[in-house]
Amino acid sequence: MTQPLTLAHGDWRCEVVPALGGCLAGLWHQGLPVLRSPGAAAITSARQSACYVLVPYSNRVGHADLKWQGTSHPLVRNNGAEPHAIHGIGWQRPWAVLDHSADSVLLSHEHRREPGWPFAYDASQWIQLGDQGLTMSLSITNQDEVATPVGLGWHPFFVKHPGMGLQFEATQRWDMGDDQLPTRARPVSGLDAALDALNIDHCFSGWSGQAVLRGLGQRVWQLQSSLKHVVVFTRPDRDDVAVEPVSHVNNALNLLAQDPGLEPEDLGVTVLAPGESLSAHWSLSVGVAS
Repeated sequence: MTQPLTLAHGDWRCEVVPALGGCLAGLWHQGLPVLRSPGAAAITSARQSACYVLVPYSNRVGHADLKWQGTSHPLVRNNGAEPHAIHGIGWQRPWAVLDHSADSVLLSHEHRREPGWPFAYDASQWIQLGDQGLTMSLSITNQDEVATPVGLGWHPFFVKHPGMGLQFEATQRWDMGDDQLPTRARPVSGLDAALDALNIDHCFSGWSGQAVLRGLGQRVWQLQSSLKHVVVFTRPDRDDVAVEPVSHVNNALNLLAQDPGLEPEDLGVTVLAPGESLSAHWSLSVGVAS
């Protein structure tokens, strides 16, 4: 089994666990945790980590039943008693180390057809620390014989401090039903909210690709991504907030099958021909409050 890796650069340090979905077990700036940081020795699943990748889809596929080109593909219910398939399969697979330096690592994960996901793909992720902070890149290549739907994203959990606020711009927020699946989109300007009492588990579309977390004294965490959707999840009783850059709306493929009026681009759905690839990135840096 691949051992955990420590990356360091200047004021930044992180732990990577290739064997647990290639997840981050912690991220620290000047010794203080930025993401929830239990450390590699304390976790047995990527779901307990600081951040893990979402591949080949983000969030939930309703009732673990993928609707694609008129066919139902049963998936694995991979989150306890929850009736849905959640967050893809990359977080449950070991990743191989292709290259490693003091401040970066390149990982890969190969998937062939199985009940967890019915299409073959290869994925790679690159994690690097620099003067400004953390950068993560993720790519997926269709290795199947047919065109397949794909999605990408990340699930970072930021440490929540008293008085912290989250701000970003977006054009739509998807309402969630009691079954944790989206029901409809409503126009919004984004989100600008204090996190102490915030109770939210929503996907936002038309995201600007930037988000700011304030209220850490003079520090400000600045998140940037190439992706156009973001999921925000927190509750008043949690000491973290998930701000997840993702490529598509929750349950996007099944929403397409349910509503003929929706187009793939409305939901961020990407379809790759055999051999085609999709890539994305996000970065986290520290700034000074104005």
